[in-house]
Amino acid sequence: MNIIITIAVTALVVLYAGLFKAKKALLPLTLLGLLIAFGFTVCSWNNPVTYYGMLHVDNFALAFSGISIISTLLIFLLTQNYFASNSKNIAEYFTLILFALSGIIMMVSYKNLSMLFIGIEIMSVNLYILAGIRKLNFASNEASLKYFLMGAFSTGFLLFGITLIYGATGSFDIDVIQNNLVNSITTVSPLFYPGIILIMIGLCFKVGAAPFHFWTPDVYEGAPTLITTFMATVVKTAGFAAFLRLFAGAFEPLHDFWTPALGIIVIVTLCVGNITALYQKSFKRMLAYSSISHAGYLLFSLIIISSASANNIFVYASAYTLASVIAFAVLILVKQKTGSDVIESFNGLAKKNPFIAFALTVAMLSMAGIPLTAGFIGKYLMFLNVMHGYHLLLLVIAILNALIGFYYYFKVIVAMYFKEGHDVALETPMQYKLVFALSVVGILLIGIYPNIILNII
Repeated sequence: MNIIITIAVTALVVLYAGLFKAKKALLPLTLLGLLIAFGFTVCSWNNPVTYYGMLHVDNFALAFSGISIISTLLIFLLTQNYFASNSKNIAEYFTLILFALSGIIMMVSYKNLSMLFIGIEIMSVNLYILAGIRKLNFASNEASLKYFLMGAFSTGFLLFGITLIYGATGSFDIDVIQNNLVNSITTVSPLFYPGIILIMIGLCFKVGAAPFHFWTPDVYEGAPTLITTFMATVVKTAGFAAFLRLFAGAFEPLHDFWTPALGIIVIVTLCVGNITALYQKSFKRMLAYSSISHAGYLLFSLIIISSASANNIFVYASAYTLASVIAFAVLILVKQKTGSDVIESFNGLAKKNPFIAFALTVAMLSMAGIPLTAGFIGKYLMFLNVMHGYHLLLLVIAILNALIGFYYYFKVIVAMYFKEGHDVALETPMQYKLVFALSVVGILLIGIYPNIILNII
């Protein structure tokens, strides 16, 4: 609870600082608030607390809260030189992101389905605004409208599913729901089955899994790149934490019922994400389809539920987040200099900007799952999880899709090192260099010494 209160209070303080034109104080205040929230996260470790039967702050919730806070902090560091000097809505940017983060903390800590809905809506409402915050930009307006319409549509599925589950059990508490299933597994209410499927559809919309992914490429492309970074990392991580908390907990007794449907979603997600990414000329749009494919890999931990499922998602999400932050940060710098986000804009980047090119190379290798990177450890854990369940067809499809991913990730590396470009040196602010250094160290450290975060939950 202290974490949510700290983030919400920080958001209000930043908003008032913006009203009093204290632009220089916005980032320090934000970073200070996030560090305090992270301090509360660390101090609460191994001390599970339940608040009024609505939120359950255990190590699972704290681990995903911690990675969400750290990821948001890195994203805020990318705001240096991001806004125009005459921009008047910087405080609003910061405040809305912080309020969205408070909703995300609720999403990873809920014990009651009503809190899951509240957390998702707090996050989503702020993101609808952030996606369209550039009022004079048509692409930004289109992204906001599409995100709002698809988000409202998916919320309808989620609420209908929650209603059916409540009708079957008379409770929103996930422990009560699980106990109801365990105690009446032979006479399960028929309301359970459509309820679980509808909730699955609603959550698949939120995490961008196919065939419920249609909003993802257009919204990621049209939204400001800073907001896209937040959506592709923090929001996606929170969505999978919420997914796992419900399906590996409350709905686990009916695992045999919903696994076939989820298996089909995983296969479609992997194929759509990777194959479509092959044809993208825009780096930002390629990352959007790449995020869809990673959603497929993350869902592996729900195909076979084990005591390691939560930790597997945490490791994979950490690796994907660090790599994505680097990729979008480089995209911001390249687009500021060239005005374009096509992959050809990265041609020759290594000649004048060796450090930036090295950081992006590490990120692309990690996303591809090359050994000695965090992405390899994440994919290895997911593949190992599926192998234990003898899902050989799913494993073969996943490996083939991983090979497809090699092509479009290496296409960026080839452009930087082996193609002639403009030989233009990018203006790299110190905060960007710090983000690159921290993210690269994190990716390599997890890749070489995975025991650092293995079995942390």
